[in-house]
Amino acid sequence: MTWTTPADLKAQVQKLWDRGLLLASLSGDESVFPRRLTFKGPDSQELSQRFSEVRDWIAQLSAAAGPYRIEWRCINHRVLGANEIPSKIWVDSLEDAVGLIGKRRAAEQFAALVELTREKQPELVSWLGKRPLRALELGADWPRLLAIVDWLHRHPRPAIYLRQIDLPGVHSKIIEKYRGVLADLLDLVLPESAIDATHKGVGGFCRRYGFLDKPTRVRFRVLDSNIRLLPVKAGQDITLTQEAFASFALPVSKVFITENEINFLAFPDVSDAMVIFGAGYGFDNLSAASWLHEKDIYYWGDIDTHGFAILNQLRGFLPHVVSFLMDQQTLLAHRALWGVETQPETGTLSRLLLDESALYDQLRQNHWGDRVRLEQERVGYDFLLEVLREL
Repeated sequence: MTWTTPADLKAQVQKLWDRGLLLASLSGDESVFPRRLTFKGPDSQELSQRFSEVRDWIAQLSAAAGPYRIEWRCINHRVLGANEIPSKIWVDSLEDAVGLIGKRRAAEQFAALVELTREKQPELVSWLGKRPLRALELGADWPRLLAIVDWLHRHPRPAIYLRQIDLPGVHSKIIEKYRGVLADLLDLVLPESAIDATHKGVGGFCRRYGFLDKPTRVRFRVLDSNIRLLPVKAGQDITLTQEAFASFALPVSKVFITENEINFLAFPDVSDAMVIFGAGYGFDNLSAASWLHEKDIYYWGDIDTHGFAILNQLRGFLPHVVSFLMDQQTLLAHRALWGVETQPETGTLSRLLLDESALYDQLRQNHWGDRVRLEQERVGYDFLLEVLREL
């Protein structure tokens, strides 16, 4: 039977809920009621041939009516005579709609959020209308989020750490947890002068709204024993803030960058050189160190598609970087140690050199096997020493 059932009507209203249309009307958006639902009933032939089924179908619709209203029409059939059958179904109000799908309590909770927001931060009511289901998820923390927005509106660009916000019942972990939501809310409330639009996303939250951010750091080792930065022989594993590193031009000519911590720690002595512990994607911590442009830079990453993608990104900061142990010879010499790359990169990498680009294409096209990768820590130590001697 293809005739509309009470379950079909409920499913239609549930879709309206899932799209946020029902709750949006509580935030001031135009009401969607009364709303006519999609409805299909028996045609004249079915009415005569399946009369008992039609009668049962009408009984089911009538028994479930209440949250919805049935509009009837009279059919004059040549055999059955005059009969009243449903022709249209209407839901007349939000109360009826949420009652039909069992969402009355949730609608009451959302209405309370709207009332509180109109009182505390009326500019944010529009956000509730656009994201009503998300607002319901945030319900328990919504008063705290409004308090944070109010505090920052009264203290624009405060130049403190998030931990230093002093609000009853508000912990910095709440801000950390809801950075994305707070960014949406703050952009609606704060004046343009309080927002640094050059910083975006969760990672740029602090700088966007004038909080102090945890300083970016650079970790490195000097590989030449004749260059001593600390008064002790051991412990030349040094970490500096980005700002300090940028002003600390080291007296070396060669700089190695590696992504694996053990490779970093075990990197052998090299005259007139240092090694930096990389950070995968993202090289903002090195971008301010202009003195790196005067050094020979060697990047050592995994031989897989993401290794070459990171190399490609690094060249956006340091165009003269030379790849190191990321060639076909190294890959084939360690065949027994190959692994599988779970989610390969497939995009075009415009900063690779010809031989790098050729190997990258071979990897992403599975030339050597299914998603082949050689992790940098699997490269033999003697192999590393041999390549270093040739530099």
